[in-house]
Amino acid sequence: MPISATLAAHQAMNQKRQSGEYVLPLGFGEAGLPVHPSLTKQLSEYSDRNSYGPVAGVPRLREAAAGYWSRRGLPTSTDDVVAGPGSKSLLYALLMAVEGDVLLPQPSWVSYAAQVEMVGCKPLFIPTKAGQGGVPDPALIDDYLDNARDAGFDVKAVVVTQPDNPTGTMADPDTLKALCDKALAHDLVIISDEIYRDVVFDPQHEYVSAADLAGDRTIITTGLSKSLALGGWRLGVARFPTNSRGEALKERALEIASEVWSAPTQPVQYAAAYAFDEPEPITARIAASWNLHACISQRIYQQFVAAGAEVSVPQGAFYLYPDLAPFREHLDNEWGVHSGIDLSEMLLDKFAVGVLPGSALGDGKKELRFRVATSQLYGDTEQQRLEALHSDDPLNLPWIARACDRLDEVLNRLTP
Repeated sequence: MPISATLAAHQAMNQKRQSGEYVLPLGFGEAGLPVHPSLTKQLSEYSDRNSYGPVAGVPRLREAAAGYWSRRGLPTSTDDVVAGPGSKSLLYALLMAVEGDVLLPQPSWVSYAAQVEMVGCKPLFIPTKAGQGGVPDPALIDDYLDNARDAGFDVKAVVVTQPDNPTGTMADPDTLKALCDKALAHDLVIISDEIYRDVVFDPQHEYVSAADLAGDRTIITTGLSKSLALGGWRLGVARFPTNSRGEALKERALEIASEVWSAPTQPVQYAAAYAFDEPEPITARIAASWNLHACISQRIYQQFVAAGAEVSVPQGAFYLYPDLAPFREHLDNEWGVHSGIDLSEMLLDKFAVGVLPGSALGDGKKELRFRVATSQLYGDTEQQRLEALHSDDPLNLPWIARACDRLDEVLNRLTP
């Protein structure tokens, strides 16, 4: 199993930067913002909590997470919640607990397929509708499942994510409802990765979770790594259905957790509990964050559109998924680019631009689509990132303007 493609891209960009080159860091999906001081204070206050604690997480955190979901129209009890050292770890435990092959959106986050393979099962990619990333096209599921089962695969689950990594788009409620109906018809567990739920650009958007539509078979995972830029703190939570299926999967996940990570870090759990309670300083920081994410994502989107690339309007998270297929002949003749990997390698080698090729996300090797993460453009220092976060016009900050200008230069070189 090779190193995660996102981490490999991050390492390659760091090597370029250390050599003194100006790097356009569009390959790594970290939120790119400082920790809110109130969270640092909470972490310090509980720093003496050095015991392992319960495998499922401390009651204080589980209660706060239950409240978080209950306020969003999903009544949740403390017993429904399991915490882990990041939602990524929880996803792995869930895939192991499901014990079957898994349907994935195409494209989708790199770790879904890798984790399915690591537990000895088969990831089966189903394309998403244009502009509706994160949810396999329901119209294709029957045929895909028939073919998969004829080939001997035992499909037990489907993964969805809203908003989507890598496209930055969202499926509409009708598409999600159709997916849930297919999950019911084929008795599939739905694993809903909602790590970007609080990074939706339109504050009036009515968020619909798969758990709103198929609560008896949906497990939700989320965390604070994206909304509050706490990726390095490693804390995630999962919400299980209150029924026999949910109880069985929860107990299996806890068995796995007890053997893999024992318990999440206690000081981080207490700080996370404060965040999930959603006091005003936290909600204000989240609102400022998604406002910045939206501003920069929209600008980068406009640049790709102006260059003639095919790309969907970003609706959340901090990603775009442009397609340079309209320039395939030019890229072949001018740069010797024949595949998505060729394109990403050329961008890094020739222009010090880091992106993630679509082939790492489930696309075919010949596709010229790639993931762009905009969240590393906010600054190299904490002071710059804070200034970007609180600026009324972050696009005019010198370091962000420079990055946008550099992207224009590169796109002008790539297009006829």
